[in-house]
Amino acid sequence: MSRNKQRTAAATDAVAATAPTTPAAPASLSYVTPTEFVELPSRGKFYSTDHPLHGKEVIEMRYMTAKDEDILTSPALLKNGIAINRLIENLIVDKNIVIDSLLVGDKNAIILAARISGYGEQYNVKVNCPSCGATNENSFDLSQISYNYGVQPEDGNNVSLTSEGTFVVTLPTTQFDAEFRLLNGGDETHLEQAANKLRKLKLPEASATTLLKQLVVSVNGVAVPSEISNFIDNMPAQDARYLRACVATVTPNIDMTQDVECSSCGTTTEMAVPFTSEFFWPN
Repeated sequence: MSRNKQRTAAATDAVAATAPTTPAAPASLSYVTPTEFVELPSRGKFYSTDHPLHGKEVIEMRYMTAKDEDILTSPALLKNGIAINRLIENLIVDKNIVIDSLLVGDKNAIILAARISGYGEQYNVKVNCPSCGATNENSFDLSQISYNYGVQPEDGNNVSLTSEGTFVVTLPTTQFDAEFRLLNGGDETHLEQAANKLRKLKLPEASATTLLKQLVVSVNGVAVPSEISNFIDNMPAQDARYLRACVATVTPNIDMTQDVECSSCGTTTEMAVPFTSEFFWPN
């Protein structure tokens, strides 16, 4: 190295040594909330062709965040009973999906996934033993919830699936063809509101025919609601039982039952995971 270059280098080093140190700019926090794909019990089979979930076996969801948790503590949303709906509406990535259009089984799977992402797989809750009546603190493992994809009745050839996701069954007594769809979130809300109204009026709660009137789309090709309602009110009991059994059998859902052992009497009982306030508001 030449002397000039040596001096230049030395001067540069000296300036660098005496120059005030400029603080480094703080690193910016960049965090993208992860998403997951949740399996749908319906596997997309029972949605109409124009529904965003038609033919889709999974749905993409964000993990629950602290901001999402604020929804669960909103007094206004809780009072109106829409906190859970608003939560899953926020978590679903595809905003074209209307919450009320979700089949009940798929909605339950989404709620389960949201709970696990927000609070973990263990759900500690008090349950009463059906044998001795003792109250036990039980820990349910939500990761062990299984899926029921919906199956055909034993005489499955008598039930057919249409391209619009509805079912057609021939009733055993009248031999009428009844077309029905599966229960969705909107139906569930409607039935709950109707039941609450009857309770406030101290009237008997709606019977099983109310559910059938909500789900039956047509009877022998007739799709007039008033005529369907009249038929359901007057249909033979055997047809009504058969139709309800068909609806229950083909409905996909999650299986919320697990074995629970009583610490007092030692009895092991299969119990449904209780959907109490502690499910989303754990202590």
